[in-house]
Amino acid sequence: MNIRLAKSAVDTVGKTGQTEGLQHLISQMTPQSLKERMLKECSYICSDEEAFTVYMALGLGKPLLVEGPPGSGKTEVAKVLATLLDAELIRLQCYEGLDEGKALYEWNYQKQILDIQRGGKNDVFGADYLLPRPLLAAIQAEKTPVLLIDEIDKVDPEFEAFLMEILSDFQVSIPEFGTVKAASHPPVILTSNAVRDLGDALRRRCVYLYIDFPTMNREATILMRKVDGLRPALALQIARTMHLLRVELQLLKPPSISESLDLAQSAVNIKLSALEPTFLNTLNSLFLKTREDQESFRKKGGGKWVCKNL
Repeated sequence: MNIRLAKSAVDTVGKTGQTEGLQHLISQMTPQSLKERMLKECSYICSDEEAFTVYMALGLGKPLLVEGPPGSGKTEVAKVLATLLDAELIRLQCYEGLDEGKALYEWNYQKQILDIQRGGKNDVFGADYLLPRPLLAAIQAEKTPVLLIDEIDKVDPEFEAFLMEILSDFQVSIPEFGTVKAASHPPVILTSNAVRDLGDALRRRCVYLYIDFPTMNREATILMRKVDGLRPALALQIARTMHLLRVELQLLKPPSISESLDLAQSAVNIKLSALEPTFLNTLNSLFLKTREDQESFRKKGGGKWVCKNL
């Protein structure tokens, strides 16, 4: 028992040091320096308002709820923060029917049964048999991570309530094992595509940020930073194309930034200097992901319609 207590004390000291290191990194930031580092180190372009909102969430130690249309760059916020804070990114991908077992922890029942049959350990509810899922992994992490809870609007309200209980204290009581508590609350990013209206309790506990699709100039800048060899004129044409598709057509799945990047990279690969109707018609599957959307594109005039409006 004394050995276990000594080890626990050492672990606590280590985690405290790591926590202080993370807090020191955050305390050295300003909204402007955060924005500049996002651009310089991660090629992530954001507005002053967006940088300030992210900065406030970090400074207050509150979860950041990022809402917006699919493909607008919400998940990228968490990836960028993990890079800037030199922290592991732990991701809980939400989906309909997600339960506590898949999000928090499970027992390795096969290993337990095998060890019982072999007459092995008496205690089959020790750490060796515990399978941490993303939430418990974030709580147990030796070094404070960044926790991404992606597409939280896909889970039901009951799971949302459970999740907020975990996030409030960042500890969990496992009946057979005991209480596991994080040394510090990690930065938490929640994303939502607004498929379902989130509860008031969740929204009150979070700093809120809405990210829409970028403006044409901003998207062109993103393309030039992400795609080597892309000329400014072509980048602006692709950005205008994406804007046309999102605004003028009633698409089921408007093209995301990643799909805009795919189109830009394809244009560079074939050394295209300007968008052409044939190119857009041939590669429309890069940015239109349903048969209905492709049909809407063709009815509007396809590549000729786009190039006419550039």
